[in-house]
Amino acid sequence: MKYINLTTDTIDAEHICCAFSDKKCAAGYEAKKQWLAKEFNNEYVFRRLDERAKVFIEYGPAEKAWTPVAAANYMMLGCFWVSGKYKQKGHGKALLKSAVDDAKKQGKDGLVAVVGTKKFHFMSDTKWLLRQGFEVCEELSSGFSLLSLDFNDDAVRPAFKRSVKKPKLPLTKGCVVYFSNRCPYTEHYVDEHLTESCKRRKLPLQIVKIKTIRQAQSAPTPATIFSLFLDGEFATTDISACMDNRFDKVVGKR
Repeated sequence: MKYINLTTDTIDAEHICCAFSDKKCAAGYEAKKQWLAKEFNNEYVFRRLDERAKVFIEYGPAEKAWTPVAAANYMMLGCFWVSGKYKQKGHGKALLKSAVDDAKKQGKDGLVAVVGTKKFHFMSDTKWLLRQGFEVCEELSSGFSLLSLDFNDDAVRPAFKRSVKKPKLPLTKGCVVYFSNRCPYTEHYVDEHLTESCKRRKLPLQIVKIKTIRQAQSAPTPATIFSLFLDGEFATTDISACMDNRFDKVVGKR
């Protein structure tokens, strides 16, 4: 199993796993590459299997993460995905171990991850991380959990920031969506599908694109890749909910 780290020198020539053959998300794919290139300057890591596959892990210093979490001297996990025929072959454990080794080498106090209390779309598998030794630091009524793998018993444990505990939204009626270019799919699905789905249902829609670390770290949701709210309440991290044939199934039942 050979894994490679993408860098500012190689990212133009290498694929980033998600949406590499999806023409409708071509602009989002390039935007994700541009986002990664900038974050590499913040010690961000994108490590993947050296094949044309969706097998990769992303992580970086929690202080510079695009997530409203206080976790000084921790490493924050970002996207972490092993798909299809590559499952059950040890890739997940190998990639996680590489992140643990990096964190320990840098003297970090542990790893931290935002997940769903139950499995959320486009987020790491909660049960799997718990089996790898992660523990629950905090849970939110919206269904998010904060997990940590601690190396130092004396460290201050990670916690969600106030912005997600008492979220302030621009609309309390209709839909509000927060997204960033951390995922190559989000912009297309928000612009092309969610706007039309809300229009058909005569639902007001406020689109908030997160463009900076500062905005991400003060967001009203810990899922800054994509979070959809309905009538002031968190609804889903499932990007497919933007589509007309999925909206009512995922969002409407809320």
